Amino acid sequence: METKRVLVSEKAAQVIQELREKHGELMFHQSGGCCDGSSPMCFPKGELMIDENDIWLGTIEGCEFYISKDQFEYWKHTQLTVDVTPGRGASFSLEIPMGIRFVIKSRLYSPEEAKNLEPVRVGE
Repeated sequence: METKRVLVSEKAAQVIQELREKHGELMFHQSGGCCDGSSPMCFPKGELMIDENDIWLGTIEGCEFYISKDQFEYWKHTQLTVDVTPGRGASFSLEIPMGIRFVIKSRLYSPEEAKNLEPVRVGE
């Protein structure tokens, strides 16, 4: 069985469902720069242009999850879990008006998990 690179907490899954009901199909992008630093950001699907500088890590709750190539290099040895926390972030992510923000929790893969990682692909 392949090891998933990105997971989602139960609380974050509930928020994603609420956002999907309001905004339709969604996508996530994990950057590592301005605004909220390295917080994952949620957008309506197709609102953020994905290109060869982005890596597709998988899906969470039916939403495509991308990460910038530079950030992937730092985190390629870790499994990411999208969670939520109270507080307003400084990004343009869809959950911000709800008084919460998505956050990333990470952990290193075990040697066995690292041997069976889901493949990634370069964004299109």
